[in-house]
This record gives sequence, structure tokens and C-alpha cells, in this order.
Amino acid sequence: MTEHSLGIVGWREWGTFPDIGNERVKIKVDTGAKTSCLHAFKIKPFQKDNQKWVRVWLHPDQGSDREVVCEFHVFDRRDVSDSGGHVTKRYVIKTPILIGEQLFDIELTLTNRDHMKFRMLLGRRALEGRFLVNSAESFLAGE
Repeated sequence: MTEHSLGIVGWREWGTFPDIGNERVKIKVDTGAKTSCLHAFKIKPFQKDNQKWVRVWLHPDQGSDREVVCEFHVFDRRDVSDSGGHVTKRYVIKTPILIGEQLFDIELTLTNRDHMKFRMLLGRRALEGRFLVNSAESFLAGE
């Protein structure tokens, strides 16, 4: 893809998750983060067909206690540094996301973001080859 054919996103956008009942989540676009992460206030690992899975409890809506429970195959487990430099081991899942008109698989680490303003961070790996960022604008990919 050439630079001119990339989509343009603002510093915050909406993302829709087809495999999570088409839940919409407000995203902070974070070019300082390598990986993307999704808020999960509870994570419970389990085995299914001799593979590692996680049951995840989400609050998809900012400022709401509405819960969504879903299950994901564990794609990986990685050490991730947060903005304060603290390293934690996080589960990594892979799931489709729709941002604007682009539907693609995204790797997401799972972490509790209850005290953060956004339920999800969209990192560089997800942006690369898909989007340019206009940091002065919001919701350029549409509502």
C-alpha cells in the first residue's frame, strides 16, 4: 500500500468487534505503543480442546458497568511494558476489528484499564500499512 492509499485516523476512533457481538469500543490511537491492548477487568484462563483459552469480562462502554463476557483462544503470552515502565505478563488474543471501512485481524493484549479514559489503545503494529494518524482530529474513520 502506498502512503496515499492508507486510511487516515484521528487520535481517537471507534472500533467494532464482530466476534464480540459487534460491540463498539472507543479507541485511543497510540503511536508510542507497539502493541494494542483491550480493557478486561477480569480474565480467567481455561483449557478447551487441549488448548489455552481465556474467558474475559469487558466493560465496552466508557463510564458504564455494563458487562460483556467472551472467550478467546490464547494466541500468545508476552511481557509488556506500560507507560510507567512496569513490565507485566499479558495474554494476547487475535480477533477481527472494524475501523472505518477496514476489517482486519488484530493482536490485543488484555489488561485492566478501569482507571484509564479509553477502553482500548491502538498501537503501531495495528496502524502499520493501514492508517496514517492526524493527531489534531478525532473520529475521522466515522462513527
